[in-house]
Amino acid sequence: MVSIKSLTALELGKKIKQKEISVKEAVCASLAQISEIEDKVHAYVSVDREGALHRADEVQKEIDAGRLKGPLAGVPAAIKDNICTKGIPTTCSSKMLEKFVPGYSAQAISNLEEAGVIVLGKTNMDEFAMGSTTETSAFGVTRNPWNFRHVPGGSSGGSCAAVSAEECFFALGSDTGGSIRQPSSYCGVTGLKPTYGTVSRYGLIAYGSSLDQIGPVAKDVSDCAAILETVASYDKKDSTSVLRESYDFTSALREDLKGMRIGIPADYLGKGLDSQVKEAVLKVADVLRKKGAVVEEFDLKLVEYAVPAYYVIASAEASSNLSRFDGVKYGYRAPEYQGLHDMYKKSRSQGFGTEVKRRIMLGSFVLSSGYYDAYYLKALRTKALMKQTFDAAFQKYDVILGPTAPSAAPMLGESLADPLKMYLGDIYTISVNMAGLPGISVPCGKDTQGLPIGVQLIGNCFEEKKIIRAAYSFEQSRTYEAPQMVRIEEKCP
Repeated sequence: MVSIKSLTALELGKKIKQKEISVKEAVCASLAQISEIEDKVHAYVSVDREGALHRADEVQKEIDAGRLKGPLAGVPAAIKDNICTKGIPTTCSSKMLEKFVPGYSAQAISNLEEAGVIVLGKTNMDEFAMGSTTETSAFGVTRNPWNFRHVPGGSSGGSCAAVSAEECFFALGSDTGGSIRQPSSYCGVTGLKPTYGTVSRYGLIAYGSSLDQIGPVAKDVSDCAAILETVASYDKKDSTSVLRESYDFTSALREDLKGMRIGIPADYLGKGLDSQVKEAVLKVADVLRKKGAVVEEFDLKLVEYAVPAYYVIASAEASSNLSRFDGVKYGYRAPEYQGLHDMYKKSRSQGFGTEVKRRIMLGSFVLSSGYYDAYYLKALRTKALMKQTFDAAFQKYDVILGPTAPSAAPMLGESLADPLKMYLGDIYTISVNMAGLPGISVPCGKDTQGLPIGVQLIGNCFEEKKIIRAAYSFEQSRTYEAPQMVRIEEKCP
């Protein structure tokens, strides 16, 4: 008998509709798994057990009455802790927002709830999404379910670890420079970053406003397509939201790749890439060729400038966005201070962690008088050039193929000891955000340590269907594999 928690989100949704599994049984399976292994993985910051069980009863009634018919009705999910959820703490894994409980939900959450999805709780993350390992959280590190001595990636490491460890059936994350795709690669799950403006940012606590985008993390491509179809919508509350002609993504789930042109940037396969990752990516290229695609290498310039330009822009936007956390209206306030300026200084010094303070200082520096032109404006010009470079590439290719990360998941503590090395780990994902493009990471193998490797597929703006089609076609050549973790009885804890 197949374990409930081993099902994909769509498989579970189908069994709930056919009355083979009740919504409460599905919620209990997730809660039981959380109770059993959460002390080892630490994927969650908070779990709303009572709320999830109460919501399960409500959703079951709606399904039985025929009012909820969507493919995800009754499916339990986890939400990254920088996406606002009404009545559930949203902390950004920071001491600064430790006691913040939103009075409203993000538009993406409202869309999920309308579809009958059950929110289990909030997942751990790098503080204010600033990091690549989920080690900068104020509430402790998250561990990779494949090997507890390794990081899950970041900043959506909690969401990806929760899906990988079968503590939920899917999760939402946010992606500013690869924060969905990179941890998906490290944790052996599938993560999709949509085109900028496809999913409303209303209710997403901002890091880099011109880069942030909410997206799904799941066990396979089909789930990601269905989740994106559910959360994507035009939202007048978000000035960057785009009204698209169609929000149909599941129709792209077909194997035929005849005539599809796929390019592999030669720059992505050079210095700094682990040989095992390179081998895995080239094997994916061979599979796609056999499926009918034309695959060839090409030169994608400006890759070397992606990391410095990104960190200048993202840090500048972060310094502006995080200035609101000053201890006055909400958030952490220092217990002892003398005067207004001392309160600002102490509240921010004590409320923010090291990595957040580093990026605020960098952002304030590049925006300061005398350095604005030299750094910030130059980074914006580089961003525009990168978009032009991708535009030229997509005149020739439908999809760009490459690694998601330079290597498999590093050991805990390795990256924080060398922040520059951590920043360079985002080299393959950052340019997608800079150009506002969609990208998806799909598991494609394991290294000699048994750690997952991910491959990334990048599409042109608003062409998610092409990357979904290519990713789905590759996925049919392999089966989803979960970490070998203890199987437990699926009863409500």
